[in-house]
Amino acid sequence: MRASSVRAWAFVHTWSSLISTLFMLLLCLTGLPLIFHHEIDEVFGVGDAPAAIAGQAPVPVERIAENALRDHPGKAIQYVGWDQHEPDKVFVILNAAADAAPNDATVTLYGAAGGEKLGPSGNAFMQVMLRLHVDLYAGLPGKLFLGAMGLLLVAAIVSGVVLYWPFTRRLAFGTVRPERSRRVAWLAVVGLTGAINTLSEPLVGMWKAETLGRMIAGSQGGPAPARPASLDTIVARAREAAPGMVPGFVAFPGTPFATPRHFGVFLRGTAPLTARLLQPVLLEAGTGAVADSRALPWYLTALLVSQPLHFGDYGGLPMKVLWALLDLVSIVVLGSGLYLWWVRRRRPAPALRAQAA
Repeated sequence: MRASSVRAWAFVHTWSSLISTLFMLLLCLTGLPLIFHHEIDEVFGVGDAPAAIAGQAPVPVERIAENALRDHPGKAIQYVGWDQHEPDKVFVILNAAADAAPNDATVTLYGAAGGEKLGPSGNAFMQVMLRLHVDLYAGLPGKLFLGAMGLLLVAAIVSGVVLYWPFTRRLAFGTVRPERSRRVAWLAVVGLTGAINTLSEPLVGMWKAETLGRMIAGSQGGPAPARPASLDTIVARAREAAPGMVPGFVAFPGTPFATPRHFGVFLRGTAPLTARLLQPVLLEAGTGAVADSRALPWYLTALLVSQPLHFGDYGGLPMKVLWALLDLVSIVVLGSGLYLWWVRRRRPAPALRAQAA
């Protein structure tokens, strides 16, 4: 490798590492409890549902929606959904209006069997960790900034591998520490998937402009219906349009995943991988008739696949434990790197030390 190339790669490695390290340390610290957010919520009894009676059918979704509106007067429902990890619960997301900002929403859990209110989704500590991890309480600019930090981390890893590679060729096979390679690979995966996740809002906007526009092209225009169809009718018609799939969430008219005249029902598969891939079905809000159903574009599929990979949520508890161990190792490495940089920065230069002597 030429000297000029080495200097260029060294410059990229030094500054990309230095700039991204502080924020990567913050993301590793806040991401650690988020890996176990389901388990932590269970320990603190967040939204505990009463044990379902064998053979008991779930209550109509419409009743849960009515209970949510009664419990939150003046609010509008944006989404109703089902978490695959918590089949005994239904989450309802409410806000001041259907198109209100997501960060202003209230998420409340309801029992799937009885429709009773269980409480908020997640405790206050986990909500703080999530906001710090997702956008630093700065909305879309915060997300994009953290995404840039993730890309800088990937640049630091790639440039480090390029600089380190000439030295590895002189070593005997197996001399390279495997634990370092695994940690570097994990950081690259987490950094890249995290950067993809920060693009969720622009990607959804692109989907609305392209695919959603084509889906509603053949529908009749006009204002939103005064009385929408029953939620149970909406869900049943959507399931008929996507056989073998189960509902993930229902987007109410006026929300980013629907239109003022349509419900959007997003169904998922039942296998570990297909449970992450959603099939949208658009339905007329007034009649419940299916307007259209199209597969998600590749960029939204990549977004959905990257989300559980980012938190190690593919392989159950063993993978979560592995993700947590790698996260702890990364916290130690990043923290010690910042400490060494700070000590070296505060240490006087040799000339100044000589003068002081």
